[in-house]
Amino acid sequence: MQVLITFPGQGTQRPGMLKDLPDDPAVASVLAQAEQVLQVAAAEMDTPERLQSTVWTQLCLLTSGVAMARCLGAHGARADAVAGLSIGAYAAAVTAGVLAFADALRLVRLRAELMAQAYPGGYGMTAILGLDRHRLAPLVAQVCSPQRPVYLANFNAPTQIVIAGSEAAMAEVSALALAAGAQAAKPVAIPVPSHCRLLDDAAQALQQAMRGVALRAPSLRYFSASKARELRDPRTIGDDLALNMATPVRWHETMLLAHANGARLVLEAPPGDVLTRLAQPVFTDGMTLACDRARLDSIVAIVKQHASN
Repeated sequence: MQVLITFPGQGTQRPGMLKDLPDDPAVASVLAQAEQVLQVAAAEMDTPERLQSTVWTQLCLLTSGVAMARCLGAHGARADAVAGLSIGAYAAAVTAGVLAFADALRLVRLRAELMAQAYPGGYGMTAILGLDRHRLAPLVAQVCSPQRPVYLANFNAPTQIVIAGSEAAMAEVSALALAAGAQAAKPVAIPVPSHCRLLDDAAQALQQAMRGVALRAPSLRYFSASKARELRDPRTIGDDLALNMATPVRWHETMLLAHANGARLVLEAPPGDVLTRLAQPVFTDGMTLACDRARLDSIVAIVKQHASN
């Protein structure tokens, strides 16, 4: 039975997320490397003040995901495949051996800085619950204009779609969606319009930086949430990572792909359990588990049991 580790995206962060990781030498090693590269103590990375910044939020999510995956691996609970949502793709790439952690830290810092500089205010993302793509897309098209841009961004589940754009445009789409029968419209804790063409220029700048980084073929199956495909060529993965900030997320399709390719135990790296809840309807014949604040020995035992079946 194949084991898939998923890595969450921005919006799942919380103060103290790094402190909640297992007390384990593998985690300590990752945190020490992050401190060395970023020149900030780990205890100061995930404070409420720093997590107001998209830069530190993305860096903490990367560090948390890599630390958890390495901790599991150090205890013999190894994955067969990885997938990451948005910034989570970088932790997935490090875990699959495509990208060195130190390089990932530098790239993610640049990624977040480019995103923040492009849209310092007035933009963001909103989750629309209860409408499918075919019902929501016309509402977005009705509102979108050069002055008030808004786009479909994340396809997390058939009726859980995230839009990105200006706050005014998202508010109008939210009102139209609720009037059309949506269950809810919830702003996401992401202060930039990710996964749409508004970030094309920033993505191209990051792609240029990516070309100067050493990349290796993945040692695990690497599922791209931008393409909903397995990627094997390291340069293709590098381009996918660089451009994913401006590309819609096809998460539900990616989970269907992982299931079709044999994954049955899905572990979600910290923080949170958003991806676990999204995976449950797909993996009804398997098991989904969020590692956040769970007992390490229990997770390891479950992985080893499922891997032997």
